Amino acid sequence: MSHAVTTAPDRPLVVLNQRTIWLIFGALMASMFLSSLDQTIVGTAMPTIVGELNGVEHQGWVITAYILAIAIAMPLYGKFGDLYGRRWPFLVAVGLFVVASLGGGMAQSFESLVAWRAVQGLGGGGLMILAQAIIADIIPASDRGKYMGPMGALFGISAVAGPLLGGWLTDGPGWRWTFWINVPIGVAAWVIAYFALKLPSHRSDKPTDWGGILTMALGTTGVVLLTSWQSLGNDGYDWSDPMLLGLLLGTVVMVGLFVLIENRVSEPLIPLRLFKNRTFTITTLIGLVLGMGMFSAMSMLPTFLQMSSGAGVTESGLLMLPMMAGVMLTSIVSGIAISRTGRYKMFPVAGLAITIIGMIWLTQIEGEMSLWLFGAMIFVLGAGMGLVMQTIVLAVQNSVDPHELGTATSSNNFFREIGAAVGTAAFTTVFTSRLTDNLEGVFAGLPEGAAPAGGGSGLTPQIVDQLPEPLRSGVVDAFASSLAPAFWYLVPLVVVGLVLALFLKEVKLSNEAGMVARGEAVMEDKAAPEDGGKVVLEDGGKAVLEDGGKAVPDAEETDILSR
Repeated sequence: MSHAVTTAPDRPLVVLNQRTIWLIFGALMASMFLSSLDQTIVGTAMPTIVGELNGVEHQGWVITAYILAIAIAMPLYGKFGDLYGRRWPFLVAVGLFVVASLGGGMAQSFESLVAWRAVQGLGGGGLMILAQAIIADIIPASDRGKYMGPMGALFGISAVAGPLLGGWLTDGPGWRWTFWINVPIGVAAWVIAYFALKLPSHRSDKPTDWGGILTMALGTTGVVLLTSWQSLGNDGYDWSDPMLLGLLLGTVVMVGLFVLIENRVSEPLIPLRLFKNRTFTITTLIGLVLGMGMFSAMSMLPTFLQMSSGAGVTESGLLMLPMMAGVMLTSIVSGIAISRTGRYKMFPVAGLAITIIGMIWLTQIEGEMSLWLFGAMIFVLGAGMGLVMQTIVLAVQNSVDPHELGTATSSNNFFREIGAAVGTAAFTTVFTSRLTDNLEGVFAGLPEGAAPAGGGSGLTPQIVDQLPEPLRSGVVDAFASSLAPAFWYLVPLVVVGLVLALFLKEVKLSNEAGMVARGEAVMEDKAAPEDGGKVVLEDGGKAVLEDGGKAVPDAEETDILSR
């Protein structure tokens, strides 16, 4: 398959040598570290934050606002990056994240904090999607696996550093520094990206899909609000409530309109024809069920650790380290193996099978179980995740047109985030309903004043640790017996993902980076076009065609690339 490339005088090619690739990759790593660190550093400070800002009852919205904004932003960054280039959208994403971190640290009310977290999500969504797409732009799929190792290690480091740093800042200078620390890191990341991201920008005369953007945003908001209904202060899903019925109807209408619009416009936000691509459809469905299962499982494990072991917020984060170690180990090993063999299907299949084993094992957790045993359980879970997450993104990017790398990557991640929102809400509902019933049994028959103030709703790890026996053991067992059976609801989801992975068609990994395939760059060692001209490096890492020592300012279409 060959690609005809037009080399215009005002748009010289970028020469991708190893130095340029590592510079760009380093800029991406700095920005991705900013995003991943924020998710863990703020989490450890959350009880203190919501307590000071009087938002304990609705603290879920600090997370929900972030997830919702990320989900809405992902398709926008993916599409606009494909149409206009990824350099400026990436810089905008970093800038939004930095500004929101500054505002979040200055928030004087819970509502203000939630609003700034939403702005952070708008930036964070861009950091994740554009980083993945830019890596596909500069690194061929056949070599991309070995870059997955450093990325896996980055998330592992941030997972360890985040809880430690968040706990230290909260206990020391104050929780506001868990936001403000992002500012110097973000400014440094923006400066590095500004000078290192030498990526092409271009104009597009294609119409913007405003109808798709509006209906996607409203439909996504409706889905997240429906799944978060429990945290809105309402008494469950009372279907006689006109607000709930109106929200459901409005969501269905918006989703229907979105599908209708995307089938009619010339340049859709999420092209539904992508689902005709078997690899895209299967990997997107795997991402959806993985999001529902994995994020649900991770959402309640730190709380269980704090209640059962008496671990503090920082310590509970460190006790999740075995899961991160599992993710790092298998993502590094699988990435190297994919680069060497060119085969990738076996890894999501094996990863989902291991994840199922980890899920089933977690149904056996007990209140007073050994932390070593718990660590082994979550290590297995993390090992399964590490084999799947980045591999399915690689499969998606390898199977689509290079001009739609950003759109396909963002669409795949979009459905994973939707799955995470729906799955976490459903899992939390199951867990909390069981916990409420179990705690009522624990506190039943106690004399007045013996039960903690507020009953089960007022329990904190500190209160549980100070309870006399056998009351403390009863509360811990209530948490364990509520959480363990809930994992059985997640097992069928992962089984569906495993079955889907078996039907994944293995496509030969491309030897061309995305920018090369689109005619925006050449690899330094492949810079000689067939017509005898040559590509020479000019200032700024750009290149132009030369013929007989003279630049050709208006070179015709030159078939210089082959796939």
